Amino acid sequence: MDFFAAYCRPCQRALPALEALHAARPDFDLVGVSLDDSAEGAVQMINRHHLTFPVVHDAGHVLAGRFRVTELPRGFIADASGRVIWATGPAQEDDALSRAVTAVAGASRRGAGE
Repeated sequence: MDFFAAYCRPCQRALPALEALHAARPDFDLVGVSLDDSAEGAVQMINRHHLTFPVVHDAGHVLAGRFRVTELPRGFIADASGRVIWATGPAQEDDALSRAVTAVAGASRRGAGE
């Protein structure tokens, strides 16, 4: 899950990498959460960055509140049970989420005996 908004410059840099991650790793579900002021703003971001993963508009910042998002961009990886196992924030490099997905996938394979 990745939280972003149009006013967030680091988010603008990270979204193309997220789209590439989504294309390269169909085994992972990626959901974007737009904190833009309006649903139209969210649609503009989807169109500007040609996003093909699902994006929800968090109109009342309910999800952002539940995840305690206070800075953008902010990303989370959850396991199959929904437990958050990794989080990133604005101080991380743009490819941090991609590297974490790769690490989590490797750990899952090792845990499954592969």
